[in-house]
Amino acid sequence: MPITHHSLWRANANSNLISSPLSSDLHSELVIIGAGYSGLCAALHAAEQGMRVHVLEANTVGHGGSGRNVGLVNAGLWTPPDEVETALGQVAGITLNHALAAAPELVFSLIEKHQIECEALRHGTLHCASNNAGLRQLKQRLAQQVKRHAPVTLLGASDTLQRTGSCQFLGALLDPRAGTLQPLNYALGLAHAATRAGAVIHTQSPVITHQRKGNHWLVNTAHGSVTADKLIHATNAYDTLLPRSTAFTSVDYVQFATQPLTLQQRASVLPNGEGCWDTNQVMSSFRMDQSGRLIIGGVGSLDGKGKGTHINWAHRKLRALFPQITQYKFEYMWHGHIAMTTNHLPKITQLGTNGIRLYGYSGRGIGPGTLFGKAAAQWAFSGNEDHLPVAITNPKPETYTHLKATFFDMGATLSHWLSCRL
Repeated sequence: MPITHHSLWRANANSNLISSPLSSDLHSELVIIGAGYSGLCAALHAAEQGMRVHVLEANTVGHGGSGRNVGLVNAGLWTPPDEVETALGQVAGITLNHALAAAPELVFSLIEKHQIECEALRHGTLHCASNNAGLRQLKQRLAQQVKRHAPVTLLGASDTLQRTGSCQFLGALLDPRAGTLQPLNYALGLAHAATRAGAVIHTQSPVITHQRKGNHWLVNTAHGSVTADKLIHATNAYDTLLPRSTAFTSVDYVQFATQPLTLQQRASVLPNGEGCWDTNQVMSSFRMDQSGRLIIGGVGSLDGKGKGTHINWAHRKLRALFPQITQYKFEYMWHGHIAMTTNHLPKITQLGTNGIRLYGYSGRGIGPGTLFGKAAAQWAFSGNEDHLPVAITNPKPETYTHLKATFFDMGATLSHWLSCRL
C-alpha cells in the first residue's frame, strides 16, 4: 500500500458530523470560533446549561491540532510544576497545576459519560530518559510530582525495557493518570455530544471578522453572521483571522504510522499500550494504536525541503528503538501545528467586553484544551472568572514569532539530518 500524506486519524475516523455552512444571519447567546477540543467542550457544557450556542468552524470538526496530535492524554504541561508556579506566582500556579493534574480524569469521564468511541486506553504514559541528563531531569520531575502527591513512579532501565520493548532508555517516569486515545474520534464524539445538548455547529464557515457592535458581538462569515452576547475564540494554532499570529510561535510536529504489525511484533512493543515521549532536546514520541500500528513522531513538517530528512529520520528512529521489527512499512504520514508560547503556558486573553481567546497549549492539547473549554463555558454562563484555570489577561504580542518558528524548523531538520549520519 503506498504512503498517503493524510492523517491516520482521518483515515479511520468515525462518521463525520453532518453539518452545513452558515448561510443566514442568526442571534445566539454564545458564539464559539473553532471546533477543536476547547471550542467543542465549551459548546457542550454551555449547551448543557441551557445556553443557545453556535460554533463556527473554518473546515471540518477536528481539522486542526485536535485531529492531528499524538493522542496522549497527559496530566500537567511540558513545563514542570515548580516552574509554572514561578512563572505565574504561587497562588495562580497552584491553581493551574491542580486543575491540569485532574485534566485526564475530565477527558476520560467525558468519554464514558457520552460513550465516545475513540480507542480510549488509560494505561498511563511513559516519559523516557534517553541519556544521563534525561534521567536527572526525570528525577527532578519526580521530586516535584511527589511533593504534590501525584501517583507517579520512576522506572529503572529494566522495567522501562519491559514496558516499551526498547533498550534505548535508562529509565522512564510512569504517570498512571494519563492514557491514549484516537484524537480525531474524541473531537467528533465531543461534537456529537454538543449537538445532542442543543449546540449548533457550522463547518466550512471561516470567520472573516468579529467585532463588538453595541452590546453584542458580530461575527461574520462569507454567507452569514452570528450576533451573540458572548464570544469564545478557540482556534489555537489554526487561526483564519490572524494566520501569522504574534500571540504564539507556530511549531510543526510530524508523525508516521506503520501498517498493522504482526502479532509477534506487537507482543514485543508497548505490550501495555502506554504512550511515550523522550527527553531529547528535539523531542520525539511513539505509541501504538488499537489496530497495532506503531506511530513515530517528532518536531518537523512535511512541507518544504526538510520532508525527506524527516522521513529518513523516522525510519532510523524506528529501527533504533525496535531493532526486532525488521519488516514494516509506513502507510501514513502527516503533520500539524502547535501554538507555543514563550513560557510554554496556556493563555486566556481579553478580546473585548464578554469576549475571550484560548490558546497556547504548547503541545499538550487534549487535557488542557478540554479543561479550558469547560471552564470557558462556565465563564460564559455565569460571568464569573473564578472558574478559569488562568486569569484573563490583556493580549500581549510575543516578539520574533516568525523567526522562532524558522529556528524550530531548521533546528529539528538539522537534528534529524545529523541523527541519520551518526
